[in-house]
Amino acid sequence: MNILSIQSWVAYGHVGNAAAVFPLQRLGVEVWAVNTVQFSNHTGYGAWTGQVFTGAEIAAVIDGIAARGVLACCDAVLSGYMGDAGIGTAILDAVARVRAASPAAVYCCDPVIGDEGEGVYVRPGIPAFMRDHALPAADLATPNLFELEYLTGQTARTLAAAKQAVTRLQAGMRADGPRSVLVTSLRTEATPDDAIDMLVGEGGAFYLLRTPKLALTVNGAGDALAALYLYHRLATGSAGAALSLAGSSIHGVLARTVAAAGREILMVAAQDEFVRPSVCYQAVTV
Repeated sequence: MNILSIQSWVAYGHVGNAAAVFPLQRLGVEVWAVNTVQFSNHTGYGAWTGQVFTGAEIAAVIDGIAARGVLACCDAVLSGYMGDAGIGTAILDAVARVRAASPAAVYCCDPVIGDEGEGVYVRPGIPAFMRDHALPAADLATPNLFELEYLTGQTARTLAAAKQAVTRLQAGMRADGPRSVLVTSLRTEATPDDAIDMLVGEGGAFYLLRTPKLALTVNGAGDALAALYLYHRLATGSAGAALSLAGSSIHGVLARTVAAAGREILMVAAQDEFVRPSVCYQAVTV
């Protein structure tokens, strides 16, 4: 399997490509990583150094990959934090070029906009770009609860409302694709205080995965989860199975991060969780 992943990069820690590439490689995927930024560390630390690449620079890297004649071998494009609309345009151009060469390839868009407690934290214009351009081109989408509500303009604090919001989001995605939507960090009236939910909607069916709530706050878990869900959805052909496998793996990694009292995801030390999760949680149809 070959996946083109266009995301941010940090030298220290694990967000963006630094969270997505290694789990995919551990699962046997060839990842063509294109970095939208190169930072010393993620911005959650409050201080960082490095560079932000332009849309033109991203496009030039894609040109070089295309010149190798390998786009026909690409199975999927994965994107996360975009930074600005110029980078977004370059990503969507890459998606179009991959689809032209490999019609069965899918595009997984992690529509990074913001989160609970923080609100919108991307530059002006990015939320509208995600809604009006990125998601209409996407086959898979992995919003968190805040992003699902922001993109659909409706609350999703009950399971029924969450399913309605997912259906509304799906309606704006690429008609020829599976329109698979994974919602992370979901809390509804049915979610126990000591648990956290994830919900997947695809083809009129919905699957819920509930895992124990962990006492930690880290960056990059959503980036890793999007990559894992994309892989397992491609590998199994099943949204429910992909949710179970991806959710079990990320929970295992985070549980081991808690045990080690780490601020960064224990990506390397806990890498076996990507292949053989310590605990296998099963998604249920809802």
